[in-house]
Amino acid sequence: MRTISEYLKMSLAVLCVLVCAVLCAMRLMKIQVVNSQAYTRGEIVTTTYTQKLPATRGEIVDAKGLTLIGNHVSYAVVIDEKSFPAENGRGNAILLDLARMLTEDGTEWTDTLPISQEYPYTFLPDTETAKLDAMKRKIGVNAYATAPNCMDVLCETYGISENLSHEEQRIIAGIRYTMLDDDFSMSNRFELARDLNMRTVTKISELSLQLQGVSIEQTAERAIEVGDVLPHELGTTGPIFAENADEYLALGYDLDAIVGISGIERAMESELQGDEGVRTITFENGIPVSDEITDPMEPGHTVRLTVNSEFQRGLQEILDNFLARFKAINQRPELWKNDVRSGAIVVLDARTGAVLGEVTAPTYDLTLYSEHYDELLADEGKPLFNRATQGLYRPGSTFKTITATAGLNEGIVNGNTSFNCTRRYHYIDTNYSCTGTHGYIAVAQALRVSCNSYFYELSKRLTIDKIADYAYLYGIGQNTGIETADAAGWMATPEKYKELHEQWTVGQVLQAGIGNGDTMVTPLQLACVANTIANDGVRYQPYLVDSVWDYNMDKCIEKTKPTVAATIDLQYDYVYDYVEQGMILASGNGFPSKYSLQDLGYKVAVKTGTPQVASRVQDSVFIGYAPADDPKIAFAGIVEGGEYSKYMIRSILKLYEDVYGME
Repeated sequence: MRTISEYLKMSLAVLCVLVCAVLCAMRLMKIQVVNSQAYTRGEIVTTTYTQKLPATRGEIVDAKGLTLIGNHVSYAVVIDEKSFPAENGRGNAILLDLARMLTEDGTEWTDTLPISQEYPYTFLPDTETAKLDAMKRKIGVNAYATAPNCMDVLCETYGISENLSHEEQRIIAGIRYTMLDDDFSMSNRFELARDLNMRTVTKISELSLQLQGVSIEQTAERAIEVGDVLPHELGTTGPIFAENADEYLALGYDLDAIVGISGIERAMESELQGDEGVRTITFENGIPVSDEITDPMEPGHTVRLTVNSEFQRGLQEILDNFLARFKAINQRPELWKNDVRSGAIVVLDARTGAVLGEVTAPTYDLTLYSEHYDELLADEGKPLFNRATQGLYRPGSTFKTITATAGLNEGIVNGNTSFNCTRRYHYIDTNYSCTGTHGYIAVAQALRVSCNSYFYELSKRLTIDKIADYAYLYGIGQNTGIETADAAGWMATPEKYKELHEQWTVGQVLQAGIGNGDTMVTPLQLACVANTIANDGVRYQPYLVDSVWDYNMDKCIEKTKPTVAATIDLQYDYVYDYVEQGMILASGNGFPSKYSLQDLGYKVAVKTGTPQVASRVQDSVFIGYAPADDPKIAFAGIVEGGEYSKYMIRSILKLYEDVYGME
């Protein structure tokens, strides 16, 4: 007879058998029903992730290949989820070790958690509400959660031990949240810190076996190699602004990309940016089986400029020295009570329109731009303002070359047509004055002595419409087309005066014809005027980019071809003979021997001007080209509130000879 205990043992055994049978049945069902295809076909569950590999930005070099803006090799600590421990405790220990090593070497790491480093925790002051709300949503707390509440949730979520100090807890929580904030995943690695010194790089590399999922990677950091050459035109890079986000997204950019913000960096963005690569990681049943570069990164192209650094520096020195010595140079010190600090010079290749030099004063060093931006912005001299391409000035008597072109080409005058200058010129009910009494004078001599009376009469006969037509052909009142953009300025016309809410009177045509009306031009436009005369009415579009190369400059991808922006159809073949003759004669006017243009071994064509300016006594302007019989360079310059800017012309020409030669 069996005891009760025996029955209980038998019942327990039967129950165990039944439980095992049920479990086996469930397992069999999963095999046959849920994973039947995988098992019957012998398939393995495969998961593939891709990571983007950022491209190295192309360099910007000068005409001789000297790197102006390039890239420095930098080292970064990168965490890859593929190898980083899934177990929170082990991962936290690695993060804390990394933080300690970085702290010892004085390297900061990325931390976007808006909570104080010190205990008791508080939200960082001045943190935007939207940023706090976003943080709370990401970690899963309600909108009323306090900073300690948020820390408690982060510690619980990521298994941050309560045995750690508050400082250590905050370090780990900060890095963990930043990884979350940065969308750390199998497809998106996390950069903890960059710009590591070699001691840190060595230390982390030596501990690579212990620091699972952590690696040191080389990155290319934008580096300004030469900061005193074309700082305004080289430009800057930075993150994508919100207002431009849609534009860049449409081009396939990630919103965290670094792009060109201004200057050549912006104008040549499509060439400089490069193409990012793709890294593909494959897992089989959760185990990584391959890790390869499936689409190699293509670095950006190198942009070669038309400007030679030696010539550019020399040109800046000429301008700076003139401004510094102005009071010693000028002959009427009683007129110049204030320092003359501002001006600009532009030099073009007369055969192509390429910019050979472009300087402005005051200027700055691009290497100091980021660190001293506020100081530069507050400087009364406005060193951040590029007067060469953005400064608008009255052209003064340099405009008489345009009026002369119009009069000769329209047949209103020829080379021998003379007007009588008695120093005073009467028009309707107003008397106007000239700088001298020149008697009967023709166009070439009128350009030489800059006779106002001659050009008053010619302007009256031309009418403002014809003057404006020719000014437009010379490029006045329109952008030049230079890659980095410029101010268009305007021509003084009745329509423009109406737009400016100013009154146009019939006498304004006389002032417009001698460049003393409200016509406004840039020094670059004036250089283009000089270049158009040098090429007998053919206006070339100025450009800064000589060519585009592959990153290492082994292969030229594209060479800039000269572009004709406009052509003045000549009705008489002598038009520019007389304009040039007058400019050559002007090159002998009022130049002391020290600044003479008569002993250079070639003829120089110039025209100067001293336009009146309401806010200062006057400006001093010049345009010209050389050699007159075979032009190689065209140039223009301006000095704000000064005089005798033409004294710089000889130095400009000698500098060109030294760097390029005039043969």
